[in-house]
Amino acid sequence: MPDMSFAGVQKQLADHLRDPQQVAPPGAMEERRLAIYRELVFNNIEGFLSSGFPVLRSLYDDEAWLGLVREFIRTHRSESPYFLQISEEFLAFLQEEYQPGAADPAFLLELAHYEWVELALDVSTEEIPESSHTAGLSPEQLLDTRLSLSPLVWRLSYQFPVHRIGPDYRPAEPPAEPIFLLVYRNRQQQVRFMESNALTVHLLNLLEEGLSGRAALQTLAADLQHPHPEQLLAMGAKLLAQLVGSDILV
Repeated sequence: MPDMSFAGVQKQLADHLRDPQQVAPPGAMEERRLAIYRELVFNNIEGFLSSGFPVLRSLYDDEAWLGLVREFIRTHRSESPYFLQISEEFLAFLQEEYQPGAADPAFLLELAHYEWVELALDVSTEEIPESSHTAGLSPEQLLDTRLSLSPLVWRLSYQFPVHRIGPDYRPAEPPAEPIFLLVYRNRQQQVRFMESNALTVHLLNLLEEGLSGRAALQTLAADLQHPHPEQLLAMGAKLLAQLVGSDILV
């Protein structure tokens, strides 16, 4: 016997809106009204995902994309009620529940994660600390200045060059070397990325431990057994200036 309590009718309606092909609506509701609700739920979620994952969306034809969104709505149980976290729920769905098919690209999960990071940085409430102690300093002076990593920087590593993928570039196989990216939001509230490498990430990790630029670069030279540490120090000073200028280091 169907549950005709208010909560029971609510649940049946919600189940129907999630999966209208398999779950019948509450019997007392008019089809015209149901159609409006179905359209609103699906179109709102699909529109948010299309704007949050624009590159991923561009790689699918309409039928395949709408089918993916429908499966997300039908099967995923979201942990958050907030609209801005739909993209995070979609990423969790792709990573933990979705079984990719032949039409899905090999880089699906990595591209989705990269696009989610861009959105997460865009809406983050974190702020870069106000500081002027690096203003006007030369690269050499930055070596002995205490630098910190901005709270709006993500150090990422992927198998595929996700920052280059689009309708005209869909690699079937990853390159031989991993891809390192710094994705960040600057003081102008712009989300940007910088191609990086394992050495730069190691340098940032050392700076995060509290070392000065000079001490971090000297440690890096020792770790690499670099034959000319002074050359690494000079190159590293220029890199520090670039990272400060980009608001990656503050």
